[in-house]
Amino acid sequence: MGVAFTADDGWVVSAAGSAIGICPDCGRRSRSRHGRSRRSLQDLPVQGQSVTVKLLLSRWRCVHPQCERQTFTDRLPTVAAPYARRTRRVGEIVGLLGHSAGGRPGERLMQRLGMPVSDDTILRQLKRDAGVAQRNSEIRVVGIDDWSWRRATSYGTIIVDLERRSVIDILDD
Repeated sequence: MGVAFTADDGWVVSAAGSAIGICPDCGRRSRSRHGRSRRSLQDLPVQGQSVTVKLLLSRWRCVHPQCERQTFTDRLPTVAAPYARRTRRVGEIVGLLGHSAGGRPGERLMQRLGMPVSDDTILRQLKRDAGVAQRNSEIRVVGIDDWSWRRATSYGTIIVDLERRSVIDILDD
């Protein structure tokens, strides 16, 4: 693990992955390394300077013959989601500032705080957070309506959550 300060990236923290991989599907351990991959994550700033976490992760082969997954990469569930470009800590702040300030004002504030994020990213995070909250809550008031795609030929049914004013499903004939 190393820490360095560069003019381009600010603080750079570099680390390597584990010596043994655990398959996310079957849970078996593997020492059969398939290769390595680099991953860069934006983290919270230090003293107004941006921080980039650079990881050298291993790709592993799953040795279990019945497992459908042939290769997999080291997972860091407490640090970042799979394929994420930011740590979970930055993602949480993006969601909170987006909820309170909105897209463009949130973008300007994040820039001033040393975490450059676009307004589109902030709005995408808000939609993602709203979808998770919606999936985790129960539906109490449902609206069902039949309607016609084309007059007298094909019909459909729409199911709506009336409290959240969101479409649950659209059913064909």
